[in-house]
Amino acid sequence: MKLLIASDIHGDLDSAEAVLSAYEREGADKLLLLGDLLYHGPRNDLPTTYNPKAVIELLNNNKDKILAVRGNCDTEVDQMVLTFPILADYAYLSLDGLSVFATHGHHHNTATPPPLRRGEILLHGHTHVLCATPFGDGNWYINPGSAALPKEGNPRTYAVYENRAFTVKTLDGALVLKKEF
Repeated sequence: MKLLIASDIHGDLDSAEAVLSAYEREGADKLLLLGDLLYHGPRNDLPTTYNPKAVIELLNNNKDKILAVRGNCDTEVDQMVLTFPILADYAYLSLDGLSVFATHGHHHNTATPPPLRRGEILLHGHTHVLCATPFGDGNWYINPGSAALPKEGNPRTYAVYENRAFTVKTLDGALVLKKEF
């Protein structure tokens, strides 16, 4: 299973298009979206190509490719216009023998982790800062960064999971970091 993982699109059409282009370019099996799909949020600047209606259409046209979890900016109103489920707080994935807890990060994160066993991976967005670091009892925290509104000088990024490795890349495909398990 090859996953393209993106977070924090925040209604930015250029970012959503770039994520879907990366999905095609990478030849991924599924697109895992870690929340904050349509609304930019009150703490964020308005994305440069903010167009949530066009992002809705783009994502709905690709609903068969998408697995999504809810972000802190995603609501029941968003679910009314999106034709794939977005309101689950997390997804628990088994990937090539790795256990991955995928969530947005506003509830479950390294400060307030979900119940993880040794060696399990916490995958979340929310901070808009890409990361791959150990924490807890032999666990790893992976963050793909933000597709639309990166913070702390990070570029706009996504991640790819394949063959027990997470790779974070810029939206144009340049390698940023890689963590193999």
